[in-house]
Amino acid sequence: MKKTILFSVTIVAIAAIVITLIHYVFNANQDANEITLYGNVDVRQVDIGFRVPGQVSKLHFEEGEQVKEGSLMCTLDPSPYDSELLEAIATEEATEVLFANAEILLNRRLELISSGSVSQEDLDNAKADRDQLFANLVQAKASTNVAKDHLSYTKAFAPTDGTILTRIREPGTVANPGDPIYTLSVTSPVWIRAYVDEPLLGVVHYGMKAEVFTDIKNGKSYSGTVGFISPVAEFTPKTVQTTTLRTDLVYRLRIYVDNPDQELLQGMPVTVKLKKSR
Repeated sequence: MKKTILFSVTIVAIAAIVITLIHYVFNANQDANEITLYGNVDVRQVDIGFRVPGQVSKLHFEEGEQVKEGSLMCTLDPSPYDSELLEAIATEEATEVLFANAEILLNRRLELISSGSVSQEDLDNAKADRDQLFANLVQAKASTNVAKDHLSYTKAFAPTDGTILTRIREPGTVANPGDPIYTLSVTSPVWIRAYVDEPLLGVVHYGMKAEVFTDIKNGKSYSGTVGFISPVAEFTPKTVQTTTLRTDLVYRLRIYVDNPDQELLQGMPVTVKLKKSR
């Protein structure tokens, strides 16, 4: 019985030694000037909405379509804002007429004050009326500009090139300011979220060149650079595969990648190889 136990213990010990040697040989064969990390693709997303409330009248794109920067994406019914602008313009024009008349009256009183035909009180009142109407005219012009802005806000444009991820609202919906109508996936830049162990912080630096590989068979490699190194340590996320325990503290990296063929998609797992400086 003792021999059997001793034999079993010996086998386990030999197996452990073999595994250790394999691990050592594997690590020794790795490029000493290369750091391998594992991460996921992150793509920026933008919620497209309106800055004013209203009823959605038109949506110009469907999910999955590509849009160019500056493309008209959706519009609100402009009728209420057309009316607001017409009212503001009418108020401004009426105030301009009153201000012009007040200027004429003031000039007449200035001409007559020296002859004593009008009193100083009448002159002061004429000045006050002129100044009040000037302030009203400035306010009316500002209201006209605000009305023009409100009318322009009934159209939403693509802030950058991208792909429509979701079409959230449909024509006829009454939307509040800030309600998302579309979600747009930004074409560029695309970045990789990866994590590095603390001992490697002295090696990894901003602007460090990176090569990114996907799990797609015969997939392409992408060039990138390290653009962000978190100053705060955190526990390794469960979704990240590392060669150390997941309870170890790591630092988050952001590697910016050129994505000319649009094949790097949100959440895609990737392998990142960083080249150490020689």
